[in-house]
Amino acid sequence: MAYLQSRRNKEGQVVSYSIRVYKGRDPRTGKQLTPYTMTWRVPEGWSEKRARKEAEKQAAVFEKQCREGYLADGRQTFAQYAAYVLELKERTGLKHLTLIHYRQSLKRVLPFLGHLKLGEIRPQHLNYVYQQLSLPEAREDNEMAEARQALWQVAEARGIKNYVNAKEGGRVSLERLRKGELVKPATARRIAQALELPYSLLFATHRKERCLSSRTIMNCHLVISIVLGQAEKEMRIPLNPAHRASPPKREASDPNYFQMEEVAKILKALEAEPIKWRTAVHLLLVSGCRRGELLGLKWDHVNWESGQIHIDCTLLYAGDRGVYEGTPKTRDSVRTIKLPEETMALLEEYRQWQEAQRQELGEKWEESPYVFPGERGGRMNPSQLGNWLVRFQKRHGLPHLNPHAFRHTMTSMLFFHGVDSVSISHRLGHSSVSTTTSIYSHVMQQAESRISDCMADVLLTTRESAQEDAGEAPKEPEEKP
Repeated sequence: MAYLQSRRNKEGQVVSYSIRVYKGRDPRTGKQLTPYTMTWRVPEGWSEKRARKEAEKQAAVFEKQCREGYLADGRQTFAQYAAYVLELKERTGLKHLTLIHYRQSLKRVLPFLGHLKLGEIRPQHLNYVYQQLSLPEAREDNEMAEARQALWQVAEARGIKNYVNAKEGGRVSLERLRKGELVKPATARRIAQALELPYSLLFATHRKERCLSSRTIMNCHLVISIVLGQAEKEMRIPLNPAHRASPPKREASDPNYFQMEEVAKILKALEAEPIKWRTAVHLLLVSGCRRGELLGLKWDHVNWESGQIHIDCTLLYAGDRGVYEGTPKTRDSVRTIKLPEETMALLEEYRQWQEAQRQELGEKWEESPYVFPGERGGRMNPSQLGNWLVRFQKRHGLPHLNPHAFRHTMTSMLFFHGVDSVSISHRLGHSSVSTTTSIYSHVMQQAESRISDCMADVLLTTRESAQEDAGEAPKEPEEKP
C-alpha cells in the first residue's frame, strides 16, 4: 500500500504530498530496499480536502505502476550498476577472458559515465564518450620512453648488463632498450627508481598522435549497451539509450592469408626447423585450428585409425590465472577434423621424438597430455607459439607470420578449390555459415572469379574436343570492330 505524507508551507497550507511505495528487501543482505518515491504538488487554489482526494488517486496509480514494473528506478550510478552486471555475467558463465576484456573497456568509459545515474544517461552522453575516445588523449600508449646515453654510462659504471633489480621486487629487463626500442614510461620509471636517478636524466619521452581504433571504441559501446540493456531488462530504466546512440562504424578488414608461393616458401623453410615447430605449423595450416585449440589438443584425441583429431578444449592465458584450460570459442567449435595422411605421418614421427625427449629429461619432465607441451612438459604459454613464428620469419626472410593467418590461408585455399561454405564453416568451427561468409566474403568473390575462369576453360576445351571428333575445324573467335 502507498504511504502519503503531506507537506505544508509556512502558512500551514498543504503544498505537496510525498508518496512512498514499499519495494521489498535485498535478497543478499535482507535489508529493506529504499522505497519508490514521488512528489505530487497541489495545484494553486485547491482545497485541502480536494487535494487529499486527488493525492490518494495519484498514489493508487503510482503504486500500480510500481507493482507492474512500469516505473523505472535509475538512481544507481552507472559505475555501481556496471560492477553488479559484470558480477552477474561471471556467475552465469561468461568466459574469463571475455570478462577481462569487458573490464578493460569499462575502464575507458567510467571516467565519463561512472558518476551518472542510470536514469540520467541519454544517447547524447554516449555520443560524447565516443567522441572523446576518438581523440589521441584517450590512448595510454602514445607516450613512450627512449634510453639516453646516460643510462648506458651508468649501467657500465655499475656493471649492469641485462637487467636491474626493481625496488618493489623482481627484475626489469634492459634488452629492448639495448636494441634501440621504446618502452612504456612506467617501465622506464621502474628502471630510474632502481638506479635511484632522475627519470629525465636517463630517458627521453616521445609522443605519437595515435587514436584508438574504431574496433576498440565499438567494444566500449558493446559494454555500455550490455550494462544498460540489463538495466532495461530489470526495469530500472524504460529504454536502453545505447540503442539510440551513434558509435563509429567498425572499419572492415579483409582476412590476411598467404599466397601459394608464400606457403611453398614457408613449408620449404620449415624443413630446417625442429620437428616440434614443424608439426605445429603444419597442423595450423591443414586443420585451420585456432592457436588455443592447437595447444589444447591432447594425444588421446588423436584418432590414428581414422586420421582425425577432436577439438574440445583450448589453452588460454590470463594475468590472474596464468595458463589455463578453457572451452572452445562456441559450442560449434567442438568438432572433429580429418587430416591428410602426410600430416598423420608427421604427427607419428613427432610423437616418437617427444617420447624420446620425455625419457631423456626424466624427472625434469612434467607429465602432460598435450600434443604440444612446454619445453619440459606441462602446458605451453600461448604466446610462445607467436614468439617462435616471429623468430622463424626473421631467420628465413618470410612475410609477417601469426597463428591466425594460417587459419585464413587454409580457408582461402578451400574456397579457391571450390569447397562449399557449409563444409568450410564446419571445419573452422563457426557457429553458423553466415559467420564464415561474412568474414570471408572478399575471398569468396575472388574464388568465384577463379572458378568462373576455370569453367570457361573447361567448356572451351570440351567444345573444341567435340568439334574435332565431328571433323570440324575449331572456330576462331570473332574480332570486334
